[in-house]
Amino acid sequence: MIEESNATAIASFIGFVLITLGITYWAARRTRTSAEFFAAGGRVSALQNGLALAGDYMSAASFLGIAGMVARSGFDGLIYSVGWLVGWPVMTFLIAEPLRNLGKYTFADVVAYRLRQRPVRIAAAISTLAVVAMYLIAQMVGAGNLIHLLFGLHYHVAIVIVGAVMLAYVLFGGMIATTWVQIIKAALLLLGAAVLAVLVLAKFGMNPLELFGAVREKYGDAAFAPGKQVANRWDTISLGIALMFGTAGLPHILMRFYTVPDARTARRSVAYATSFIGFFYLVTFVLGFGASVLVGREAIVAVDKGGNMAAPLLANVLGGTAFLGVISAIAFATILAVVAGLTLSGAAALAHDVWGQVVRDGKITEREQLRVARIATVGLAVLAIALGAAFEGQNVAAIVGQAFAIAASANFPALLLSMTWRKLTTRGAAASMVIGTVTTLLLIVLCPTVWVDLLHNKEAVFPLANPGIITVPLAFVVAIAISLAWPEPASAKGFDGARERMHLGHAG
Repeated sequence: MIEESNATAIASFIGFVLITLGITYWAARRTRTSAEFFAAGGRVSALQNGLALAGDYMSAASFLGIAGMVARSGFDGLIYSVGWLVGWPVMTFLIAEPLRNLGKYTFADVVAYRLRQRPVRIAAAISTLAVVAMYLIAQMVGAGNLIHLLFGLHYHVAIVIVGAVMLAYVLFGGMIATTWVQIIKAALLLLGAAVLAVLVLAKFGMNPLELFGAVREKYGDAAFAPGKQVANRWDTISLGIALMFGTAGLPHILMRFYTVPDARTARRSVAYATSFIGFFYLVTFVLGFGASVLVGREAIVAVDKGGNMAAPLLANVLGGTAFLGVISAIAFATILAVVAGLTLSGAAALAHDVWGQVVRDGKITEREQLRVARIATVGLAVLAIALGAAFEGQNVAAIVGQAFAIAASANFPALLLSMTWRKLTTRGAAASMVIGTVTTLLLIVLCPTVWVDLLHNKEAVFPLANPGIITVPLAFVVAIAISLAWPEPASAKGFDGARERMHLGHAG
C-alpha cells in the first residue's frame, strides 16, 4: 500500500478531471437533440472514431487486468488480450457497415428493422443492461483499487467519486463529450503504456529476451507454460468463443458506429481501432512480465488480491510516486471513459428502445427522450456504484470476460442472423436474446468465479469459469428452431429491403 500521495499525482488527477469537465461543458452547449446526445450528430471522422473505439474498448480490464494476470500467471495471462483482439475482424467484415446502414442509435434498431418492434426491443434492452452491468463491475473495481492505492481513500469512497464524475460527462455532454473523453484517454493510454514498456525494457538492455530470461530465472519455466489461468481445455475454448464473438455484441461498441457519417467511414474507423488496440496489447505483456520481475508477485497480490495494481506499482518502481501519479491518472481516465460509454449505451436502450419505441410506440418528442435518457443515466450510475462495492477484490479482466460471454450469447446471434438469414422471426430473435441472457447469467452465478470465490461455497455447480461454449451455440439453436417452428412471412418479405439498405446505405 502506497500511503503517501504527491503533488504530481494530485495534479494529474485534478488536471484530467478539469479538462474533461471543460469538454463536457463545451459539448453540453452542442447537445440539444437525441441524435447529438446518443450519436454525436453522426459527425465524427474515421480517425476520431477509431481512437474513440479504442478508448471505449481498452478498459480497466486491458490496462490493469491483463497486466495483473500476466504478472501473476505468466504467459497464460495473455489469453484475454488475444481473444479480445481477434474479435475485431468479425466486427470489420460482418458488422460495421450493415450496422451503420440499418441502425440509428442502438443495435436493437438493426435486429428490429424487419421484425415486430416491441418484443425485440424489450429483449434487446434486457441483454444490453445485463452486459452493461457486468462490464461496469470491472471498471468500478479497478477504479476503487486505483484510488485506494494512490490516495489511501476507502474503496467505497473511491467508486462513489468515479460514479459522480462519469455522471457529469454523460448527463450533460452525451456522446459528444464521451467521444472526446475517449479520444483523449486513448491517446494518453497508448503513450503512457508505451513509455512504461520502454522503461521496463531499458532495465534489460532493450531486449525482450533478457526480460523473459529474468522471468524464467525468478519463476521457472512454469511462467511460460499454459494452465495457470485456464487449466481446463474446455474452459479455454469457452473463453475464446466468448471473447471473439462478444466484441461484436457489446452495445457500447456497436453504438459508436452511429457517430460516423456513413458505412465506409465506419469500416475505416474499425481499421484504425484495430491497429491501436493491437499495438496496446503487444505492450501489455511487457508490462505484466516487467511487473512480475521488478515488483514481484507477492507485493502485487498484497496490494490487491486480483493483481489489478501491477501496472501502477510498476510505474512506482520505475519512476517513483510522481510517475505513479501520471500512470494512475491515465488508468483513471481509462476507467472514466469506458464507464461513460457503457452508461450512455444503457441509457440509450432504456430511453430509445424501451421508453421511445415500446412504451410510447415511437410517438416521443426530442425533449422527452432526452429527459428519460438523463433519468436512466442517474439510475445506471447508482447501479454501477452498488455493483462495484459488491465485487471488491475480483480481477477485472475475468469479470469483463463474463460480460463478453453475455454479449456473445445474447446479442451477437440475433444481430448476425437478423442481417444474414431471411427466415429469422420476431419470436426467434427475442427468445434467442432472452434465453442467451438468462442462461449466461445463471451459469455465471454457478461458476467457480462467483459460486466459490464470491459466495464462498465449497464447489461450483457449473465447472467452467466462462459459459460461452454452452450459451453461444444455445442462442443460435433457439433462434433457428423457433423461427422454423413459427414462420413469419412478413419478416421474410422484409429481408430483401433490409439487405439492399445494408449494402447500398441510406440517406440520414
